[in-house]
Amino acid sequence: MDVSIVIINYRTPQLIINCLNSIYKYTSGVTIEVIVVDNDPKNGGSAQVREAYPDVQWIDMEFNAGFGIANNRGMSVAKGKYFLLLNADTLVTDNVIGRCFERMNERQDIMACGALQYYADGTPMPFYKSFNEFRKTFFILPPSGLVDKAISKLYPEPNYADPDQYDWLVGAFIFVRKEGFEQTGGFSSDFFMYGEDVEWSGRLGKLGKLCYFQDCTFVHLENDNPFRRTNISWINRFSTQMQVSNFLWIRKQYGIFQYLLLILHYLVMTPVVFVWKMFLNLKKDGNPLSELRTQYIYVRKTRVLLKYFWKTLFLKKGLFKIRPDENIDLLTASA
Repeated sequence: MDVSIVIINYRTPQLIINCLNSIYKYTSGVTIEVIVVDNDPKNGGSAQVREAYPDVQWIDMEFNAGFGIANNRGMSVAKGKYFLLLNADTLVTDNVIGRCFERMNERQDIMACGALQYYADGTPMPFYKSFNEFRKTFFILPPSGLVDKAISKLYPEPNYADPDQYDWLVGAFIFVRKEGFEQTGGFSSDFFMYGEDVEWSGRLGKLGKLCYFQDCTFVHLENDNPFRRTNISWINRFSTQMQVSNFLWIRKQYGIFQYLLLILHYLVMTPVVFVWKMFLNLKKDGNPLSELRTQYIYVRKTRVLLKYFWKTLFLKKGLFKIRPDENIDLLTASA
């Protein structure tokens, strides 16, 4: 078997069928198997997919284990020389799987590669190209030339001799050697969703290069799910689950000091975001308390981060999955 394709299902049977339609239409020159891991067997719609593709290997999880644990289950039974972890909400538009297979065969220095994401309308989807570029977005300091310069100095961009090399690969499309899974154990079982691809990339990168190839692309539809970022406001740019996972990644990869620095930053910025907004309100309509909704959301999200403070600080084992009553993004959207 050349390539084992692992897809996670969470109530997205039609998306998976569409994804498989595109795979079988465009993929050639490689032998493939498809493994679908269902995080919600009771409501996942497995019969719909199995009827369309009876050869798909189906694995039912005992509970909604999130992205990383479910992918680990799929990879543990995969027979391919390479594993392709693919989101359900993706479409391939050419033989990108066969091309990744050829590149990885040619380049033994590469442990895993990714493909560039495109929106359904054909425009490229931006992505973080390095750990430090991602880390800089965690700070919510007011944008200015001086601030940007200071942050960039603290977190400089890496300089690789290989133009295809990057720090990490987006979890929607990861084409990895089987040995990468075997030698790292796959994703950390602490992550429920988000951050797990970044953390695993840090460990995979120690085994070999992680690369993107400009001629390897796919369409990422970004289906709706209750944990995705909501873009409520600039100071609430990440969803609550994303923030919990991101802070866990920082603690795991960069240690206690960097984690405490982020926590301190969010606490210090609490009065700052209120005073700043109250000043703007005063200038706008004379009432400093007129528009403070996003500031209160920020406080509620910070409280959730603090609930996970000790667990994250001491890296206690367990699934870092926020509870429904902690999902501030959904609570505020429905309010």
